[in-house]
Amino acid sequence: MTAEPTKRFTERVDNYVKYRPGYPDEVMNFLEKEGSLSAGSVIADVGSGTGIFTDLLLKKGYKVSAVEPNEAMQQAAIQQLSSNANFTPIKGTAEATTLAAKSVEMIVCAQAFHWFNSENTRTEFKRILTDKGNVALIWNNRIADADDFSIAYENLLKQDSVDYNKVNHRNINDIDFKAFFRDGVYKVAKYPNVQVFDEDGFLGRAFSSSYVPAESTDEGEKFRKILKDIFARYNDNGKVSFHYQTEIYFGRV
Repeated sequence: MTAEPTKRFTERVDNYVKYRPGYPDEVMNFLEKEGSLSAGSVIADVGSGTGIFTDLLLKKGYKVSAVEPNEAMQQAAIQQLSSNANFTPIKGTAEATTLAAKSVEMIVCAQAFHWFNSENTRTEFKRILTDKGNVALIWNNRIADADDFSIAYENLLKQDSVDYNKVNHRNINDIDFKAFFRDGVYKVAKYPNVQVFDEDGFLGRAFSSSYVPAESTDEGEKFRKILKDIFARYNDNGKVSFHYQTEIYFGRV
């Protein structure tokens, strides 16, 4: 059975905080330029999770409403970011953010939009954005065939994960961006990104994904053994690398 989207990561928060990838500097440079942002700009990070992207926005001096329905993930963000006066955690969804009409200058969705109902989300985003506001849909798109290790890991996910083939967010080609963005007009930017892991980091990164068996289960223990075998076979001086293409889809709704 596929977990309900807002609850999929509840048991994976610790690994998510420690091992999910960040974003290259070029992403923030792109948003700042294309969105005409400046210190104090008001941004909604929708599907903000544990606050990985929220943190980047706060460091730029933006005022951020971090909208997240999963309590465990939101609490992780609060623990890390609550000391910043520009951080406002919001219990809400993409389809019902609870934010005021025309209250935000930009909406970002980092590693989240594939979980949303596109049509209802578009209606809500139009409501809360200012007239000149933009939306940035952002993904770290793992490159499945970057090297022999990447290929082996991808094959494992296809064969032994819970529902990888169904929810794999790399199938963003299935998203109708033209229907989502106003008049079908949007910009696309792509930048390289990489994570380098030792064995513990690799295991943590794998178990941070909602489509692999939970660590505490028998299936999770079997999955761990296969992961360790893959690491033993493909590591280079005790390290393996996850290669990504960070992708931004940017425009008005």
